[in-house]
Amino acid sequence: MSFTYLLIMELSQDAQIEVGKLGTIPFKRGTYIYVGSAPSEKRLERHLRKDKKMRWHIDYFLEKAEIKRIYIVEGKECETAQKVGLPCIKGFGCSDCRCLSHLFYGELPDTFGGKQYY
Repeated sequence: MSFTYLLIMELSQDAQIEVGKLGTIPFKRGTYIYVGSAPSEKRLERHLRKDKKMRWHIDYFLEKAEIKRIYIVEGKECETAQKVGLPCIKGFGCSDCRCLSHLFYGELPDTFGGKQYY
């Protein structure tokens, strides 16, 4: 059964990160929120591992950022991404949909509930 999740991550310093076909992107230090979907919890476990093949945009970002929390939330991935309402990194994590982004910069709004996974 597929579900939507939020990765709450911290980037401790400004960084230039090579993100696959998106190229090099400048990131400011701070808190980032990634909206994704997964067929099982194995995807979340994969995000937490450091030793993995670079497959998705988020894999490149996680080479520099640290996951602080993971939430499993109600709703579909794209609908959730559109509700975040924070500045975004254009084109990140949304090559398979029409969203502007699935990576956002800032603190998670209190209006998001969800079950904390990590």
